[in-house]
Amino acid sequence: MTEKMIGFLATASLAALMIATPAAAQDAADTKPETEEPAANDIVVTGYRAALGSVAAIKRNSDSIVDAIVSEDIGKLPDNNAAESIARVTGVTVLRYNDEAGDILVRGLPDVSTTFNSREFFTADDRKLHLQDFPAGVAAGIEVYKSGTADLIEPGLAGLVNLRSRRPFDVKDTQIAGEIRGSYNDQSQAFDPAGNLLLTKRWETPVGEIGALINFSYVRTTYRNADRYADSAVISPQGFNTGDSGDDIPVTTPGVGNFRFPANAGNFYEKGVRHRPAINGTIQWRPTPDLEIYAEGLWQAYRGDVMRDAFNVNFERRSASGVLPTISNVVLVPGEPLKAQSFTKTGGYVPEFFRSTQDDSTDTYQGAVGFKWKTGRATLSGDFAYTHSKYQAREDSVDAQLATAPTINVDWDVRGSAIFDLGGYDIANPANTLWRGYYQRDFVTKGDGYQGRLDLDLETDIDWLPNIQFGVRATDRTSMAQNNNRYAYTAGLGLRLDSLPTGALEMITDGYRGDPQRFQNWLAAPRQSIRDNAEALRQLSYASLQQLVMLFPNDGGIREALGKFATAEIPFDPFNGFSAKESSYAAYLQGKYAFDLGGVQVDGTLGVRVVNTDGVYSGYSRVDGQPVKRDARQNYVDILPSFLSRFRFGSQWQMRLAFTETRTRPGFGQLNPSLNITRNSPGPDGSPPLYAAFGSGGNPELKPLTSKNYDATLEYYFSKNGSASIAAFYRDLDGFISNYTRDVIDPVYGRIQINRPENAGKGRIKGVEASVQTFFDFLPGWLSGFGAQANVTYLDGTNALPLALGEGARQVKLTGLSTWAYNLTGFYEKHGISARLSYNRRSEFVTSYNRTTNEVQYAGELTRPISRLDFSVSYDLTPGFTLVGNVSNLLGEPFNNYRYYNESQYFPRDLRVEGRYFSLGLRFKM
Repeated sequence: MTEKMIGFLATASLAALMIATPAAAQDAADTKPETEEPAANDIVVTGYRAALGSVAAIKRNSDSIVDAIVSEDIGKLPDNNAAESIARVTGVTVLRYNDEAGDILVRGLPDVSTTFNSREFFTADDRKLHLQDFPAGVAAGIEVYKSGTADLIEPGLAGLVNLRSRRPFDVKDTQIAGEIRGSYNDQSQAFDPAGNLLLTKRWETPVGEIGALINFSYVRTTYRNADRYADSAVISPQGFNTGDSGDDIPVTTPGVGNFRFPANAGNFYEKGVRHRPAINGTIQWRPTPDLEIYAEGLWQAYRGDVMRDAFNVNFERRSASGVLPTISNVVLVPGEPLKAQSFTKTGGYVPEFFRSTQDDSTDTYQGAVGFKWKTGRATLSGDFAYTHSKYQAREDSVDAQLATAPTINVDWDVRGSAIFDLGGYDIANPANTLWRGYYQRDFVTKGDGYQGRLDLDLETDIDWLPNIQFGVRATDRTSMAQNNNRYAYTAGLGLRLDSLPTGALEMITDGYRGDPQRFQNWLAAPRQSIRDNAEALRQLSYASLQQLVMLFPNDGGIREALGKFATAEIPFDPFNGFSAKESSYAAYLQGKYAFDLGGVQVDGTLGVRVVNTDGVYSGYSRVDGQPVKRDARQNYVDILPSFLSRFRFGSQWQMRLAFTETRTRPGFGQLNPSLNITRNSPGPDGSPPLYAAFGSGGNPELKPLTSKNYDATLEYYFSKNGSASIAAFYRDLDGFISNYTRDVIDPVYGRIQINRPENAGKGRIKGVEASVQTFFDFLPGWLSGFGAQANVTYLDGTNALPLALGEGARQVKLTGLSTWAYNLTGFYEKHGISARLSYNRRSEFVTSYNRTTNEVQYAGELTRPISRLDFSVSYDLTPGFTLVGNVSNLLGEPFNNYRYYNESQYFPRDLRVEGRYFSLGLRFKM
């Protein structure tokens, strides 16, 4: 923690105490001990019915526009991890990969700030918390703030998500609770354990009341995904050198013209085991009724064992002897001009494939202390925390290729993507599989952060302004990432794959379920053999590179690779890393107002938050082959006003109107000032590559994404657990950040392709969301146990493409935004039986915009609509023991995307098949 940060907080503390002390003296005679009443977001819930009531209370009583989900029992959110649960909140969607929810989007936008117990929390070098790293057993509830108030940590454009754990004063006395569970994945065909255990107790002592809580959680998941794909690069038989017919791919089918087809097709399988342990604990001490002091800590971790298999067929490259492939049996799509439906390829480049193995891990720690002191009319609170998070990965990949080019029969769109076969090629014969190369990578990224805040809430004598709030907050963040890697390309030696130290080959297992893909399996070295023989493979790579240097003495790339493989440790690569140091200082002033307007009670908040951000972002660029350090500095001040009014029309109806301004900082990696350019090698026959080099890096010129936000809600609370609401919102935004790939003519390299983040232009997003939840208590007998919860969100959003892309700021749909998203859940709870059937769906959305060399403008890649159905049921065996069963992803619908290559035509891209989970567990509480 820097001296500047300490000084900032100390000055604010003194000012707060000077304000608080007179208020305390004024009301000392009237001060009475507070009765202990749980706040809305501290409700201990025990069932679906109580959970709905708790959610309604949070939404109804909040100063902000907020939606939430809470656990229906201690230590038990209704899903495997916190990211799965939040997908059920109105206006929230999640991106899924490898059988789990990952990134979250609120109202279609990914720019979400995240907190843990209302303090900043992050994973590794990121700015936000990865909710998939949180086993559900850690969480008591999750709140999604869709409009901010000045006292909240700055929300992102999409809002703020707070994950809340339990504290010992939430529970009346001693309690032991938890769950043990086993699950089965029908695609990986593996059984996995999971469980959580919560222990908490409160004591009355001579020095006051003390409470302690500790929670243990562990989840293991084994997954197996299968993906068949077609390339995003759509090409034609006519070569890129339009004046040279010798560059054209021969086509023997007459009359088909210069048709279009993807440049590659293949299979990609990923299999892995994830271990996610977590421990969190809290001690609370209440020495007097007006003072509470606490300390809490959290450790959450991830351990992964990953294996990736890929098989790729290229349809344009020349063979090692320089001969182009030949295309025959061409069939065009009826009614679509010049679009290939199927064809046969002979000759050309051989198919390539690899098996990548990876062990990776994350460890995140946070420790915090804080207090809350009520003295007369003033309430002073503070929270101070340190966070450390580190992710690291070690990858070893063995690459291979077929000995000869088989005949490839391909169909470009069968049930969502390309399928192909290799004719009668003997894929099971080890003599047909050659070693192509060996890749190693050591990657580490980490972040550290200090944070502190002080808040003063002062009650006043002013009827229409009952509270004035003031607070300060300071943070110090460091972030770094380093990616060291090396690759030995050994295809020119013609070594058989089974001659490597990894020994005998195995036929890989696919992850398809009744898929039409005709080619699914090939040979590879066993995963454990690759991990166990990494040093032997490194030595073999070094010896092979020595031979290649003698064969190709003028190839600088081979010599560079030889140097990298000379040592057991991968050499440090200054071009593949960055570091950042950033401080922020914030202060806010907010008033809570309340008055009567013609019989309508009106209350709300009016405030402003001022934030100064000061950061230095460092990386290395390659200049004449040498590393040159580049530092970029940003220092800016944001003034973020907020205004929210609530109109109470009787005891059941209320309306909110809100205006806020938000900003979202770019990620640390996005601000990396380095640009790393990697030169491409010529083809096997010496022909020049399409791109002389590829470049990637960050963009130190990025500006924060800013937005002016307008919100309105109408809410109806017709019973303790029944409510309905409708909300409309509009966002005026500027500077949405996405990665774009573009072609550049470089004076040194020639044509290169660069991928880096850019600020988009001005944009807007507007939408409406509606929700309803209730139990049907009016029904007779056992039918009164039924209930339902439903929500729907409509979104419409666009922004201008970056001017740097050269398209005149063309307006396009925002990436990641689905026009429609909805959730429908049915409940039953009666006579010890609880059941939930939950369906959610989001409409198609754009994942990215890119352009290949032969295209006239940037085209969108879209993901098709995604649906999911989950079921859970439980039965109370005794008052303290409950049997629980769950089925996740009942529909088993595949992920499917596609890419336009002109205004009206597209090819499918990926079709990914994921697994279903079945689990059975026992929940206990005593």
